[in-house]
Amino acid sequence: MLFRSWKPIKVESLTQLERKRAMESLIFLTEKRDGRIKGRTCANGSTQRSYIDKDDAASPTVMSESILLTATVEAKEERDVMTADIPNAFVQTEMVQTGNERVVMKIKGYLVDMLLELAEEVYKDFVVYENNIKVLYVEVLKALYGMLQASLLFYKKLKKDLESIGFKINPYDPCVANRMINGKQHTVTWHVDDLKSSHIDKKVNDDFLLWLEKMYGDPKTPVKATRGKQHNYLAMNLNYNEKGKVIIDMKDYVKGMIEEFPEKVGSSKCPWNENLFKVNNNAKPLSKEKRELFHTFVAKGLFACKRARPDIQPAIAFLTTRVKEPDEQDWFKLMKLMSYLNYSQNDVLTLHADDKATITWYLDAAFAVHNDFKSHTGATMNLGNGSIQSISTKQKVNTRSSTEAELVSMDDIISKVLWTKLFLQAQGYNIKQNIIMRDNQSSMKLELNGKSSSGKRTRHFNIKYFYITDLINNDEVSIMYCPTESMIADYFTKPLTGAKFNKFKNIIMNISSEPKNRVFET
Repeated sequence: MLFRSWKPIKVESLTQLERKRAMESLIFLTEKRDGRIKGRTCANGSTQRSYIDKDDAASPTVMSESILLTATVEAKEERDVMTADIPNAFVQTEMVQTGNERVVMKIKGYLVDMLLELAEEVYKDFVVYENNIKVLYVEVLKALYGMLQASLLFYKKLKKDLESIGFKINPYDPCVANRMINGKQHTVTWHVDDLKSSHIDKKVNDDFLLWLEKMYGDPKTPVKATRGKQHNYLAMNLNYNEKGKVIIDMKDYVKGMIEEFPEKVGSSKCPWNENLFKVNNNAKPLSKEKRELFHTFVAKGLFACKRARPDIQPAIAFLTTRVKEPDEQDWFKLMKLMSYLNYSQNDVLTLHADDKATITWYLDAAFAVHNDFKSHTGATMNLGNGSIQSISTKQKVNTRSSTEAELVSMDDIISKVLWTKLFLQAQGYNIKQNIIMRDNQSSMKLELNGKSSSGKRTRHFNIKYFYITDLINNDEVSIMYCPTESMIADYFTKPLTGAKFNKFKNIIMNISSEPKNRVFET
């Protein structure tokens, strides 16, 4: 494969610009999830940042929301699901030359010796010495890992290949594609070279795997596919064993967080206390080492909360605002969160779509709960049971009343509300209702009637916050009243504790009974 990826070139043939832009070659050894050791030759593409535009290097990847939505539909329709890993994806993709300049890589030292041992006749006449170190310049012919444009080039290739066999890209997620086979939908989602394919007929996935093998397989490295009811996909275990349900399991990921945490983690039944959003300006700043650890584990928590652990999202929403200058109080809050993850490490998210073809959002706002008196928006969405999407975010403007805060919360989530409906419609589903549940009747009146209902206390409010009125009039969304005691989104607006925390957490995670193997407090 390496001999098809580049060709050696004489150093004297290089232009000044080519020599300046030459990337260094790197090689990494990694242990895969199944225990195999894999070597990967990469290019140090960091030098490309000075001359490659972001638009020419940024590759789309499937949205986490799309993964959870399609997985919920797959469970509902009892589809056969297959996940597959395309081997050597990048080096199967032709390199695109920039202007008149070749893409050049510089191989040094022991790596040159290794190439000479493999194919001395191919490389010996091209080796030079720079500062007494062997150097070999090669023209890159295929996209290599590490190059800024490699992912985008492979994305374009895969997209074109899929379209050639009848797939159409969902316009609301460029990494979701569909085609109809025997009157039923065949869906593919992908993140670079990791694919998920589903269809009601198992044979469709059989044939698709043969196509993948023909297009991307290699005798030494065939396409590796997983069949059946359980799939490890993008750090999530997707479990379809329960009829009509998909379980999103990140227990191993959470366990890894706990094991990697540098301090002893306790056990707590709640991820926060009532002071979660409070900031003590006199608290002692963390050391540089602890700041880096704080940032790392908040980022890990952010990854989990957007997938299988929405129950920790309010804590992550606050802690992400503290990563630049965290203090000892923030570290205590992180420790509290880690203790909760330790206690609840066996919790999983279960998603189930009912027969109503209805998207249901719960939306709420907590007024002036932050130190600067800004409010907090919380929302969650389902197609039946279990939170597919959730939002917990500090509002960007100050408001003068809870009604105003509720209007801002609507503006905070409305793009996601519309996207979800449009995405599912583009997937071919007839959405009967797109409902937003509210517990503030004053804000509902303003949203239904717009500026015409605005009085002295709200007439100053920006017209953009009444955009929802047009959407309601055009039947894009509807709003319904939900009693406060049933407002699930309240969980995402403030640090609930006690019975209310447990009640809403169990609804969000779709937990019907106490999971076994709890790490109980001592």
